[in-house]
Amino acid sequence: MKTILIVEDIDLNIDLLIQILEDDYSLLVAKDGAQGLALTTQRQPDLVLMDISLPIMDGYEATRHIRKTFPSLPIIGLSAHAMSGDSEKALAAGCTDYLTKPVDEDLLLAKLKQYLG
Repeated sequence: MKTILIVEDIDLNIDLLIQILEDDYSLLVAKDGAQGLALTTQRQPDLVLMDISLPIMDGYEATRHIRKTFPSLPIIGLSAHAMSGDSEKALAAGCTDYLTKPVDEDLLLAKLKQYLG
């Protein structure tokens, strides 16, 4: 079973993602960017769902750090702020893809299939 790391600080969003993914994937959860970076290094997940707006270390910085060690790891940036330029900023930081919240379940599952097979 493939492992997905969810890096998200809002419990409601974590619960929603777990509900969508728990039947098909092994899940890890981190509540800030620093913890996400540490879990990625320790557990080496197959994909990371990275919230952009996080405490301690934001998603952009965490992604940049992860990229140094895991250049081919799929990282999907997630943000509730669908501002112009957000997706470009996430991709420039090293995200493989970008989705806005609330996450569209069908789109998320299609992206996971695309990156995880």
